[in-house]
Amino acid sequence: MRYRKALLRTAVKHDLRVEFSEPGLTSFAGLELLIRYLRSIHLNELIGHQFRGVVVPGDYSLVGMVRLLLGLVIVGGRRLRHVEFLRGDGLFERFCALRCLPSERTISRWLKHFSLQSVERLQALNALLVARLIHRQPFRTLTVDVDGSVVSTGLRVERAFRGFNPHHRKVPSYYPITAYLAETGQILRVKNRSGNVHDGKASITFLHDLFAQIQETVGSTYRLTFRMDGAFFHPKVLHLLKAKGAGFSIKVPFWKWLDLTRLIKERRRWQSISREIGCFDVEMPFEVWNQTLRVVIYRKKVFHRSRKNYQLDLFDPDDGYYEYSAIATNLSLRPRQLWNFMAGRGEHEKVIGQLKGHLAFNTIPTNHYGANSAWQQLVAIAHNLLVSFQIDTGAPRRHQSEKHTCLYELKTAQSLRFELFNRAGRIARPHGVTVLRLSSNHRYRDLFTRTAQALKAA
Repeated sequence: MRYRKALLRTAVKHDLRVEFSEPGLTSFAGLELLIRYLRSIHLNELIGHQFRGVVVPGDYSLVGMVRLLLGLVIVGGRRLRHVEFLRGDGLFERFCALRCLPSERTISRWLKHFSLQSVERLQALNALLVARLIHRQPFRTLTVDVDGSVVSTGLRVERAFRGFNPHHRKVPSYYPITAYLAETGQILRVKNRSGNVHDGKASITFLHDLFAQIQETVGSTYRLTFRMDGAFFHPKVLHLLKAKGAGFSIKVPFWKWLDLTRLIKERRRWQSISREIGCFDVEMPFEVWNQTLRVVIYRKKVFHRSRKNYQLDLFDPDDGYYEYSAIATNLSLRPRQLWNFMAGRGEHEKVIGQLKGHLAFNTIPTNHYGANSAWQQLVAIAHNLLVSFQIDTGAPRRHQSEKHTCLYELKTAQSLRFELFNRAGRIARPHGVTVLRLSSNHRYRDLFTRTAQALKAA
């Protein structure tokens, strides 16, 4: 149906009169759905159980403060001071179960009471939320991506040091490590670290804790498969993965003592897995580590010169330019399958970017290490709640691919805000009954109604 052009226009001749007096208005009407979901999974009880025996200073309850910070990052806040812009929003206060929101200083002081022991309580809470979703899924293999990420800090932030920060080499930073579950798109575990650590040595404790978490919360019936970059190619990491019976695929650095360049120079025939990618398979003895590993070496034809300081830019074949990579694995995958499997690690990088860009993972709220570590845990919990909310309310299922990426079509936090959460509404009380009133938009009404019905059925 076409409309007359005159019906498509409207006159805007003057500025609107603005009044700040109407009670009951909200900018986040869609949070009502998330409130119902958190009630259905008993989030308040889970928080109380994990922090049993912990004395919380101040007038605000621990459950209320945790929900406040979760809500802050979910609606798009990036700084503690942004809570002042949420004051007076009836539905956000309902989400937090608070009548009056605390000030920025109060939240900062509360966060600074977190020690490494209380941060572990948040890790345990996150582990329970992830395990709850895993138990509801039919798969029996868990693909875990492990990687570190740089978070730049200020000069006076506790335990922040200069480290691997390629874009800002002289800026102190943290270097948190995350474990990502590829099948569901959730963060299995996150641990904050100083910026001057190396994944090869510093990841051993994290991996031990990760195995213990999976054993305690998920059980031993799942087969574990790990994907890691070259920083984790370390004898202790390999020994641990083999001892736990886990499968692994790890990028191999082109160290001189490995002599991979000689193997590439001597190679005359490459197995083709696509028009631009070739490979060959070799069993390599690592005598220094007392191990023998299957290593698949790949070359990819590119149509540009390799970037400066690339690991193998000495290679300049007559028929074009190549970029080389190597993968060590104990999986029984063919070279093409292994290439695609390792390419699935890119989704972890994408999720880390979403955590930083959409959920304020790269925000440093205080100069206190415990407080900043607690903030990272809360961001991971917020991300996992959004993922499980979508899956439990009918996110479309995808077919498993060779890349072993997420099995569901999930929306980013930014898309959820725009389409569902950040919607204007009014909380009214006709005849003493609390009612949430929204504008009549048929697309939003269908989405809201469908999600509400899925919550009832879940």
